[in-house]
Amino acid sequence: MTLNPLSTEAAPRIDPAAVAFDIDGVVADTMRLFVDIVREEFRHGDLRYEDITSYRLDECLDLDAQIRDAVIDQLIEGSHRRPLEPIPGAPEVIARLSRLAGPVLFVTARPDARFIESWLHSVLPPSHNGIQVVATGDFDAKLEVLRRHEKAFFVEDRLETCFTLNDGGITPVVFRQPWNRQPHPFVEVGDWSELAALMALP
Repeated sequence: MTLNPLSTEAAPRIDPAAVAFDIDGVVADTMRLFVDIVREEFRHGDLRYEDITSYRLDECLDLDAQIRDAVIDQLIEGSHRRPLEPIPGAPEVIARLSRLAGPVLFVTARPDARFIESWLHSVLPPSHNGIQVVATGDFDAKLEVLRRHEKAFFVEDRLETCFTLNDGGITPVVFRQPWNRQPHPFVEVGDWSELAALMALP
């Protein structure tokens, strides 16, 4: 298996009506906020974004489990003081996609959709044409949601989920992050401009 960065030869053309998206690490810059909270509130000033080399934080960070879990709780509940920022380009591309293909589907493994759905509405331009957020509470449950909504492509940052979706007939597109640098056979994008090019958005 080899990494497959975006290229005109390897990359499939994504039907805008057939794609759905993860949120954390794809649309929301959640891990960067995690780092900021740990550095500022818990005085771990040496922690860097690039240190998060695994989706399992206990495998890559020398961080007390109580601190880690407390910050994760803030992120899930939306109780953090610092704002959660969108990944650059995401709101604009999502708005373009929704105007072209209708409401955009987001599928998250968060246990509750309320905070993150409200956040999406707050960062998207007023011109967007609707979103739908499904919270599964389980990474593996994403496959059935995508099948039910007849989606063929899913943009995801967690490699384990990409393999599960691929085995289930959904084509994953890896959104490049420090924690998904292991070998994989999937097309990947490094930013939202590359993703927009795959969808050939006007």
